[in-house]
Amino acid sequence: MAGTRADIDCWLTDMDGVLVHENQAIRGAAELIQQWTDQGKPFLVLTNNSIFTPRDLAARLRASGLSVPEGAIWTSALATADFLASQIPGGSAFVIGEAGLTTALHEAGYILTDTAPDYVVVGETRNYSFEAITKAIRLIGAGARFIVTNPDATGPSSEGPLPATGAVAALIQRATGKTPYVVGKPNPMMFRSAMNRIGAHSENTGMIGDRMDTDVVAGIEAGLHTILVMTGISDRAEIDRYPFRPDEVLASVADLLEPEPIQTQGSED
Repeated sequence: MAGTRADIDCWLTDMDGVLVHENQAIRGAAELIQQWTDQGKPFLVLTNNSIFTPRDLAARLRASGLSVPEGAIWTSALATADFLASQIPGGSAFVIGEAGLTTALHEAGYILTDTAPDYVVVGETRNYSFEAITKAIRLIGAGARFIVTNPDATGPSSEGPLPATGAVAALIQRATGKTPYVVGKPNPMMFRSAMNRIGAHSENTGMIGDRMDTDVVAGIEAGLHTILVMTGISDRAEIDRYPFRPDEVLASVADLLEPEPIQTQGSED
Protein backbone atom coordinates (compact mmCIF):
# COMPACT_ATOMS: atom_id res chain seq x y z
CA MET A 1 0.00 0.00 0.00
CA ALA A 2 1.31 3.44 -0.91
CA GLY A 3 2.29 5.46 2.12
CA THR A 4 2.13 9.20 2.55
CA ARG A 5 1.95 11.73 -0.24
CA ALA A 6 5.69 12.33 0.17
CA ASP A 7 6.31 8.75 -1.00
CA ILE A 8 4.56 9.29 -4.33
CA ASP A 9 6.79 9.26 -7.41
CA CYS A 10 4.10 8.54 -10.05
CA TRP A 11 0.57 9.83 -10.45
CA LEU A 12 -2.63 8.56 -12.03
CA THR A 13 -5.47 11.06 -12.27
CA ASP A 14 -9.02 10.94 -13.51
CA MET A 15 -9.89 13.56 -16.11
CA ASP A 16 -13.52 14.76 -15.88
CA GLY A 17 -14.32 16.28 -12.51
CA VAL A 18 -10.66 16.34 -11.49
CA LEU A 19 -8.78 18.24 -14.21
CA VAL A 20 -11.66 19.58 -16.30
CA HIS A 21 -15.34 20.35 -15.85
CA GLU A 22 -17.53 21.00 -18.91
CA ASN A 23 -14.45 21.64 -21.07
CA GLN A 24 -12.98 24.16 -18.63
CA ALA A 25 -9.79 23.49 -16.69
CA ILE A 26 -10.34 23.20 -12.94
CA ARG A 27 -8.32 25.66 -10.86
CA GLY A 28 -4.85 24.33 -10.20
CA ALA A 29 -4.96 21.59 -12.86
CA ALA A 30 -2.61 23.27 -15.35
CA GLU A 31 -0.15 24.15 -12.60
CA LEU A 32 -0.20 20.60 -11.19
CA ILE A 33 0.56 19.07 -14.59
CA GLN A 34 3.40 21.57 -15.00
CA GLN A 35 4.68 20.70 -11.52
CA TRP A 36 4.78 16.99 -12.34
CA THR A 37 6.50 17.74 -15.65
CA ASP A 38 9.11 19.99 -14.00
CA GLN A 39 9.78 17.36 -11.32
CA GLY A 40 10.06 14.57 -13.89
CA LYS A 41 7.27 12.58 -12.24
CA PRO A 42 5.60 10.10 -14.60
CA PHE A 43 1.83 10.59 -14.79
CA LEU A 44 -1.17 9.36 -16.76
CA VAL A 45 -4.57 10.97 -17.21
CA LEU A 46 -7.23 8.24 -17.09
CA THR A 47 -10.72 8.16 -18.54
CA ASN A 48 -13.38 5.46 -18.81
CA ASN A 49 -14.59 7.10 -22.03
CA SER A 50 -13.64 4.89 -24.98
CA ILE A 51 -14.95 7.12 -27.77
CA PHE A 52 -11.85 9.24 -28.33
CA THR A 53 -8.24 8.45 -29.18
CA PRO A 54 -5.49 9.92 -26.98
CA ARG A 55 -4.76 12.41 -29.77
CA ASP A 56 -8.40 13.57 -29.73
CA LEU A 57 -8.36 13.90 -25.94
CA ALA A 58 -5.03 15.75 -25.91
CA ALA A 59 -6.55 18.29 -28.33
CA ARG A 60 -9.67 18.66 -26.17
CA LEU A 61 -7.57 19.18 -23.06
CA ARG A 62 -5.40 21.70 -24.89
CA ALA A 63 -8.55 23.65 -25.84
CA SER A 64 -9.48 23.75 -22.15
CA GLY A 65 -6.04 25.10 -21.24
CA LEU A 66 -4.25 21.90 -20.22
CA SER A 67 -1.05 20.74 -21.91
CA VAL A 68 -1.13 16.93 -21.70
CA PRO A 69 0.80 14.91 -24.31
CA GLU A 70 -1.19 12.11 -25.93
CA GLY A 71 1.28 9.60 -24.51
CA ALA A 72 0.15 10.63 -21.02
CA ILE A 73 -3.49 9.66 -21.63
CA TRP A 74 -4.83 6.19 -20.79
CA THR A 75 -8.38 5.32 -21.82
CA SER A 76 -10.56 2.28 -21.14
CA ALA A 77 -10.18 1.51 -24.86
CA LEU A 78 -6.38 1.33 -24.53
CA ALA A 79 -6.69 -0.77 -21.37
CA THR A 80 -9.10 -3.11 -23.17
CA ALA A 81 -6.80 -3.50 -26.17
CA ASP A 82 -3.85 -4.10 -23.83
CA PHE A 83 -5.82 -6.78 -21.97
CA LEU A 84 -7.02 -8.57 -25.12
CA ALA A 85 -3.52 -8.56 -26.64
CA SER A 86 -2.24 -10.24 -23.47
CA GLN A 87 -5.00 -12.87 -23.61
CA ILE A 88 -5.06 -13.77 -27.31
CA PRO A 89 -2.24 -12.01 -29.19
CA GLY A 90 -3.24 -11.17 -32.76
CA GLY A 91 -6.85 -12.13 -32.11
CA SER A 92 -10.08 -10.88 -33.63
CA ALA A 93 -13.03 -8.88 -32.36
CA PHE A 94 -16.45 -7.61 -33.36
CA VAL A 95 -16.64 -4.08 -32.01
CA ILE A 96 -19.49 -1.78 -31.07
CA GLY A 97 -17.68 1.50 -30.52
CA GLU A 98 -15.95 4.52 -31.97
CA ALA A 99 -12.46 5.42 -33.22
CA GLY A 100 -10.92 5.38 -29.74
CA LEU A 101 -11.68 1.68 -29.43
CA THR A 102 -11.19 0.51 -33.01
CA THR A 103 -7.86 2.38 -33.28
CA ALA A 104 -6.60 0.92 -30.00
CA LEU A 105 -7.47 -2.63 -31.09
CA HIS A 106 -5.88 -2.15 -34.51
CA GLU A 107 -2.69 -0.84 -32.91
CA ALA A 108 -2.68 -3.87 -30.60
CA GLY A 109 -2.61 -6.13 -33.65
CA TYR A 110 -6.27 -7.11 -33.64
CA ILE A 111 -8.43 -7.92 -36.67
CA LEU A 112 -11.93 -6.43 -36.59
CA THR A 113 -14.47 -8.82 -38.06
CA ASP A 114 -18.04 -10.03 -37.76
CA THR A 115 -17.08 -13.58 -38.76
CA ALA A 116 -16.40 -15.92 -35.82
CA PRO A 117 -14.45 -13.34 -33.72
CA ASP A 118 -12.62 -14.30 -30.53
CA TYR A 119 -14.33 -11.42 -28.73
CA VAL A 120 -17.34 -9.14 -28.88
CA VAL A 121 -16.20 -5.78 -27.48
CA VAL A 122 -18.73 -3.13 -26.49
CA GLY A 123 -17.60 0.44 -25.86
CA GLU A 124 -19.02 3.94 -25.85
CA THR A 125 -20.76 5.17 -28.99
CA ARG A 126 -23.29 7.84 -29.85
CA ASN A 127 -24.79 5.67 -32.60
CA TYR A 128 -25.86 2.36 -31.07
CA SER A 129 -27.30 0.29 -33.90
CA PHE A 130 -30.02 -2.32 -33.33
CA GLU A 131 -28.44 -4.32 -36.14
CA ALA A 132 -25.01 -4.26 -34.48
CA ILE A 133 -26.48 -5.18 -31.07
CA THR A 134 -28.33 -8.11 -32.69
CA LYS A 135 -25.08 -9.23 -34.35
CA ALA A 136 -23.27 -9.03 -31.01
CA ILE A 137 -25.93 -11.15 -29.30
CA ARG A 138 -25.71 -13.82 -32.01
CA LEU A 139 -21.89 -13.90 -31.99
CA ILE A 140 -21.79 -14.26 -28.21
CA GLY A 141 -24.37 -17.03 -28.51
CA ALA A 142 -22.04 -18.73 -30.98
CA GLY A 143 -19.12 -18.63 -28.52
CA ALA A 144 -17.44 -15.21 -28.75
CA ARG A 145 -16.21 -13.91 -25.40
CA PHE A 146 -18.04 -10.81 -24.14
CA ILE A 147 -15.88 -7.78 -23.17
CA VAL A 148 -17.04 -4.30 -22.11
CA THR A 149 -14.73 -1.28 -21.93
CA ASN A 150 -16.42 0.36 -18.93
CA PRO A 151 -19.51 -0.11 -16.76
CA ASP A 152 -20.94 3.44 -16.88
CA ALA A 153 -24.67 3.14 -17.51
CA THR A 154 -25.15 6.78 -18.51
CA GLY A 155 -23.05 9.63 -19.81
CA PRO A 156 -23.55 13.40 -19.57
CA SER A 157 -24.81 15.74 -22.27
CA SER A 158 -26.10 19.30 -22.31
CA GLU A 159 -29.67 17.96 -22.64
CA GLY A 160 -29.31 15.42 -19.83
CA PRO A 161 -28.05 11.84 -19.38
CA LEU A 162 -27.41 9.58 -22.36
CA PRO A 163 -27.43 5.77 -22.33
CA ALA A 164 -23.84 4.58 -22.23
CA THR A 165 -21.79 1.38 -22.43
CA GLY A 166 -23.16 -0.25 -19.29
CA ALA A 167 -26.77 0.16 -20.40
CA VAL A 168 -26.16 -1.43 -23.79
CA ALA A 169 -24.06 -4.18 -22.21
CA ALA A 170 -26.96 -4.93 -19.84
CA LEU A 171 -29.27 -5.38 -22.83
CA ILE A 172 -26.82 -7.81 -24.47
CA GLN A 173 -26.23 -9.62 -21.17
CA ARG A 174 -29.97 -10.09 -20.65
CA ALA A 175 -30.40 -11.42 -24.19
CA THR A 176 -27.45 -13.83 -24.04
CA GLY A 177 -27.33 -14.82 -20.38
CA LYS A 178 -23.58 -14.09 -20.55
CA THR A 179 -21.89 -11.76 -18.06
CA PRO A 180 -19.26 -9.51 -19.67
CA TYR A 181 -15.76 -8.92 -18.38
CA VAL A 182 -15.49 -5.17 -17.73
CA VAL A 183 -11.97 -3.74 -18.11
CA GLY A 184 -12.40 -0.09 -17.09
CA LYS A 185 -12.82 1.42 -13.64
CA PRO A 186 -13.73 0.18 -11.04
CA ASN A 187 -11.74 -2.85 -12.24
CA PRO A 188 -8.27 -2.23 -10.75
CA MET A 189 -6.84 -3.83 -13.91
CA MET A 190 -7.15 -0.45 -15.63
CA PHE A 191 -4.83 1.05 -13.00
CA ARG A 192 -2.43 -1.88 -13.20
CA SER A 193 -2.15 -1.58 -16.98
CA ALA A 194 -1.66 2.18 -16.60
CA MET A 195 1.15 1.63 -14.08
CA ASN A 196 2.77 -0.87 -16.44
CA ARG A 197 2.65 1.78 -19.14
CA ILE A 198 4.76 4.22 -17.10
CA GLY A 199 6.83 1.70 -15.15
CA ALA A 200 5.18 2.57 -11.83
CA HIS A 201 4.63 0.43 -8.74
CA SER A 202 1.70 0.53 -6.34
CA GLU A 203 3.98 1.42 -3.41
CA ASN A 204 4.88 4.79 -4.91
CA THR A 205 1.82 5.67 -7.03
CA GLY A 206 -1.01 8.06 -6.18
CA MET A 207 -4.50 8.08 -7.70
CA ILE A 208 -6.63 11.23 -7.85
CA GLY A 209 -10.34 10.84 -8.54
CA ASP A 210 -13.73 12.42 -7.91
CA ARG A 211 -15.84 9.28 -7.49
CA MET A 212 -15.92 6.87 -4.59
CA ASP A 213 -17.54 4.04 -6.57
CA THR A 214 -14.94 3.92 -9.37
CA ASP A 215 -11.74 5.90 -8.74
CA VAL A 216 -11.33 5.38 -5.01
CA VAL A 217 -12.41 1.75 -4.73
CA ALA A 218 -10.27 0.72 -7.71
CA GLY A 219 -7.33 2.69 -6.34
CA ILE A 220 -7.64 0.97 -2.97
CA GLU A 221 -7.88 -2.46 -4.61
CA ALA A 222 -4.80 -1.70 -6.70
CA GLY A 223 -2.88 -0.71 -3.55
CA LEU A 224 -2.49 2.97 -4.42
CA HIS A 225 -2.46 6.13 -2.30
CA THR A 226 -5.98 7.44 -3.00
CA ILE A 227 -7.02 11.08 -3.09
CA LEU A 228 -10.66 12.15 -3.53
CA VAL A 229 -11.23 15.70 -4.78
CA MET A 230 -14.56 17.45 -4.25
CA THR A 231 -14.73 19.09 -7.70
CA GLY A 232 -16.74 16.25 -9.27
CA ILE A 233 -19.94 14.58 -8.13
CA SER A 234 -18.92 13.47 -4.64
CA ASP A 235 -19.74 15.35 -1.45
CA ARG A 236 -19.15 14.54 2.21
CA ALA A 237 -22.46 12.68 2.51
CA GLU A 238 -21.48 10.61 -0.53
CA ILE A 239 -18.22 9.58 1.17
CA ASP A 240 -20.09 8.38 4.25
CA ARG A 241 -22.24 6.03 2.18
CA TYR A 242 -19.29 3.71 1.51
CA PRO A 243 -17.52 1.25 3.82
CA PHE A 244 -14.08 2.37 2.58
CA ARG A 245 -12.24 5.68 2.73
CA PRO A 246 -9.70 7.44 0.52
CA ASP A 247 -6.34 8.26 2.10
CA GLU A 248 -7.00 11.96 1.58
CA VAL A 249 -9.99 14.19 0.79
CA LEU A 250 -9.09 17.53 -0.83
CA ALA A 251 -11.14 20.45 -2.11
CA SER A 252 -9.42 20.31 -5.52
CA VAL A 253 -6.16 19.44 -7.25
CA ALA A 254 -4.99 22.97 -6.35
CA ASP A 255 -4.37 21.56 -2.85
CA LEU A 256 -1.64 19.31 -4.31
CA LEU A 257 0.45 22.24 -5.52
CA GLU A 258 3.71 22.64 -3.67
CA PRO A 259 4.56 26.18 -2.58
CA GLU A 260 7.15 28.01 -4.61
CA PRO A 261 10.52 28.01 -2.85
CA ILE A 262 11.14 31.33 -1.11
CA GLN A 263 13.88 33.25 -2.86
CA THR A 264 16.32 34.67 -0.32
CA GLN A 265 19.05 37.14 -0.99
CA GLY A 266 22.41 35.87 0.11
CA SER A 267 26.05 36.33 -0.59
CA GLU A 268 27.37 35.06 -3.89
CA ASP A 269 29.47 31.90 -3.80
